[in-house]
Amino acid sequence: MPKSAARAAIHAADTALLTLSHDLHANPETRFAERKAAGWATDLLERNGFSIEREAADLETAFVASYGTGPLVLGICAEYDALPAIGHACGHNVICASSVGAGLGLAAVADDLDITVRVIGTPAEEGGGGKIIMLDAGVFDDVHAAMMTHPAPGDFDIVDMTNTVLASVQFEVEYRGRASHAAGAPHLGINALDAATIAQTAIGVLRQQLPAGDLVHGIVTYGGEAPNIIPERTVLSYFVRSWTLERAHELEKKVRRCFEAGALATGCEMEVRPTSKTYSHMEADADLSRLYGRNVTALGRQAIEVPSDVRIGAGGSTDMANVSLALPAIHPGVGIANAIGFPHHSDFTRSCATADADATAIHAATALAWTAIDAAGTDDIRDRLLRRERRISPAR
Repeated sequence: MPKSAARAAIHAADTALLTLSHDLHANPETRFAERKAAGWATDLLERNGFSIEREAADLETAFVASYGTGPLVLGICAEYDALPAIGHACGHNVICASSVGAGLGLAAVADDLDITVRVIGTPAEEGGGGKIIMLDAGVFDDVHAAMMTHPAPGDFDIVDMTNTVLASVQFEVEYRGRASHAAGAPHLGINALDAATIAQTAIGVLRQQLPAGDLVHGIVTYGGEAPNIIPERTVLSYFVRSWTLERAHELEKKVRRCFEAGALATGCEMEVRPTSKTYSHMEADADLSRLYGRNVTALGRQAIEVPSDVRIGAGGSTDMANVSLALPAIHPGVGIANAIGFPHHSDFTRSCATADADATAIHAATALAWTAIDAAGTDDIRDRLLRRERRISPAR
């Protein structure tokens, strides 16, 4: 049976997969600098018979690993970038191990299923939009469906993350004023830090009128040289998020006006620069989500299905969402039992290198592989995927 064979292949490789996860965790690399991670992942895949295209889409740390020759091309996306300062606080080490594991499991049955397996190494999910760059470069053009999982705290899986994924616009704002002695000649200065203060105050007031799901957050990345020098330059990095791309762009206009207010009030010059590709909202494939949930249950875990008309108040953004707008795709949440904290906190970093995290990586690899097997073996779903025809829930 294909599922038994795939599961056996994953478990036969579990030592190598968990070594990969722990090596990534111990050697965190941030966006577009994941050289060790990409090397370790491709080495493992190559040792198991995959052909490797390195530097895919002209990105140094992207890759495409292929196995099989079947007409149905199923992509498993692997992420492996870490966060600045706090390492793998989003569990991308677990994602990489589970995606590589799913690829190995599917390779064992690729000929029987008449499929081609692609493990697609996608850098820079944490800002940078590696998948979007690869999508634009044509890496996904012949892929009929794409899948991955994302870890979170809990002993259950969330089958469809659509209603937790927000569109995101990322940019930085630079104010330029004029330096002067803060005590001797403050009247000769144009204070760029004052411009930032006014802008952030305006954004704080704007938040009172924002509907649920509209979020604005940012930091000051440069605020001046010394207290006795009027700051002539400040730089702020901001994210604007909402339930849909359209709403995110509307919110971005409002936030930009807040920054313009800072420039107008102080007389500073202002420049706005994008810091990443724009991340879209998610549109998960309904059939693939249903198959994933069924397989999670078969593996002995609870599968949570969020109703399509319910939007969860907390969420994040992912460039996998952009993939979901182009072809059938899923991005379910997979739980790490006994995890401490929430993603993007150092407590969660520690939770992603535990025995529970290891169990989650193997579970997710198996659930993904079984979902792909079901999709390839169900005639109506297989035919639809071959047409790259998406089938999404009516929520959005």
